Amino acid sequence: MNDKTAAVKYVVGLGNPGRRYRDTRHNVGFRVLGVLRRRWDFGRARTKFHARVWSGRIGAAAVTLMAPETYMNESGLSAGEMVRFHKADPSGVLVVLDDLALPVGRLRARAGGSAGGHKGLADVLAALGTDAVPRLRVGIGAPPEGVDATRYVLSVFDDAERTLMSEALARAADAVADWVGEGITSVMDRYNPDGADAARAQRDGRER
Repeated sequence: MNDKTAAVKYVVGLGNPGRRYRDTRHNVGFRVLGVLRRRWDFGRARTKFHARVWSGRIGAAAVTLMAPETYMNESGLSAGEMVRFHKADPSGVLVVLDDLALPVGRLRARAGGSAGGHKGLADVLAALGTDAVPRLRVGIGAPPEGVDATRYVLSVFDDAERTLMSEALARAADAVADWVGEGITSVMDRYNPDGADAARAQRDGRER
């Protein structure tokens, strides 16, 4: 089974539960799920697998959205239980998460690879027993000099960043929908910085 042929697609947004963390940088994954739920009318959440879970359709495909309630560093508990229960192939699971290494609002998709220091993703990969898990990273920017990374990811965006993030969340939801319909390679070509720049250059009749 590959990411184009799975009967159901699973999208796991990473974040921390509770009002205190709702608008923090670390909760970008949850916020992308929010855009998807509103756009595709996923209805009310169920509590399952130590998570909030929504079921619906994106286009013709059945899709399950998951927001783990375990706090970021133990996200694998929810993802692992869901995948084992449904006997899902990890290639049919897309993890959406924040990334300190990308500028605010920049997207980057990968078909697999290491967690790159992200503890939530690392826990998911460990629970699924493979690093061949598609992921969509949303840039939250690097912490200013002298600011601890842990403190920074739990901070909120400033006014200028909020504008960028509003646009980025909508693009990230587009990318998830494209993954559901077309697979991770198409998303990488369309949304990763190099691919997006090439596409813009081609539209503008320029070489790069």
